[in-house]
Amino acid sequence: MFRKLLAAALLLAAFGHAIAAVDVNTANEDALRGIKGIGPAKAKAILDEREAHGPFKDSADLGKRVKGMGGHTVERLQTEGLSVGPANTQAGQSGPSDPITQTAQAKTPPPGQPATTVTIKK
Repeated sequence: MFRKLLAAALLLAAFGHAIAAVDVNTANEDALRGIKGIGPAKAKAILDEREAHGPFKDSADLGKRVKGMGGHTVERLQTEGLSVGPANTQAGQSGPSDPITQTAQAKTPPPGQPATTVTIKK
């Protein structure tokens, strides 16, 4: 019984690690090195480029700006759990990246009432 419980826990831990995505625009060196295929040198190159020129816009931008990371490498790293989030990570600049979809939020509701979000697709 203990072996089955231990095996189930290990299986869940393995899937949990595989599902957790690491955003290249917010990750530190340890998080980047947790992705299979990113070692200390590549993690440092990603962090140096992000610090020097700001966040990455998308996976193509990551492939162009970091030496040794072409399109196929970026695709492989994305299957391993690397993600490229929105480049505008500053407060107050959030919004959908798709220009066709617009989201409008009401002002902060009084305590006890839920916030309302309306999505309009053109």
